[in-house]
Amino acid sequence: MSLVVVGRVAASLALGSALLTGCARFDDSASSPFTPEPTLHGAEIDPKKPSQPPTSTTRPSGPCIDPDPAVVATCLDTTGGLVTLGDGALVAERRTGRILKVVPEQPPVEIAELDVDGSTDGGLSDIALSPTYREDGLMYAYITTAGDNRVVRIAEGGPPKDILTGIPKGSSGNRGAIEFASPDQMLVLTGNAGDPGAAASTSSLAGKLLRVNSPAAGRTPAPEIAVSGIGIVGDVCHAGADSIWITDRTPTEDRLQRVDGAGAVTTAWTWPDRPGVAGCAAAVDGVAISLTRAKALAIAAADPNTHAVTAAPTLLAQDKYGQLGGAAAGADGTVWVATVNKTDGQPGPFDDRVVRIPPPQAGGGGPD
Repeated sequence: MSLVVVGRVAASLALGSALLTGCARFDDSASSPFTPEPTLHGAEIDPKKPSQPPTSTTRPSGPCIDPDPAVVATCLDTTGGLVTLGDGALVAERRTGRILKVVPEQPPVEIAELDVDGSTDGGLSDIALSPTYREDGLMYAYITTAGDNRVVRIAEGGPPKDILTGIPKGSSGNRGAIEFASPDQMLVLTGNAGDPGAAASTSSLAGKLLRVNSPAAGRTPAPEIAVSGIGIVGDVCHAGADSIWITDRTPTEDRLQRVDGAGAVTTAWTWPDRPGVAGCAAAVDGVAISLTRAKALAIAAADPNTHAVTAAPTLLAQDKYGQLGGAAAGADGTVWVATVNKTDGQPGPFDDRVVRIPPPQAGGGGPD
């Protein structure tokens, strides 16, 4: 796969683009409208004018100030999912249950905190914005509690409201992911709770991709099972109803799967060496995947028409930021990632961090 193609895939990852009592609502007045829910869409980029890496003048020095201008936030606890928002992002801290707003050159601001059980691989796994976020300010989160895994809705001035409960909890396999497929349907990817048998059973919510209809209404009808047999959850992301991507880890391989508009599931790529697939950000011509063990961002190019992945994903920023977890697409062509070095790796003095990774320049090898 040529570097020009990789640059186009990464550059096309663009984002069209609550809180609890005692936490001030953050100011999103500078953000672009978020109706409908932020979606990812590919746009042809002139290879002669690639997106440039984030730039900065002289960086200040001191505790929790990373000299790398691509680093947006530092000294976080172990991160979960993240979503971009205007010129910044919201990032979850998996073990503490905090949700922080991070913006370049500004300290993180806590906007919410959820009561979670982060003693296993669960906690606050993922967050998503309401499809009508600009109007209602609602957020959703996938969390682990003392008794189960569940999806909750977060509104300003009130406690979290349960949307989907009773997702099995185990000693492992508690991570989950959420994403809106449309204004009226949420996708919920659940871990296998350490039980592959439950993941294969239609009577369990573990190890599934679920479709939850009308989550804004509160408690909803029973979710629909779209995919079974999910292992350790990586993420779910999409670039249109006919291209939903799932990443997960099994005992024998890591996988990138795709669900088409008719609900058919295909395996787009597998990694027998199990690099630790995690968060993903999708476009019509590819998907970016954070890798934990491989410590890199993988770019899988997909045919815009067939969505087939026929070449090995290309790795960006390998070994530069350590283990990567969450991923989200920025409006400027960068991919925002969050590191998971504090519990699963060897943390540096600025971990854990949120970083913007630019696409490789045409004819070049990408960021060092």
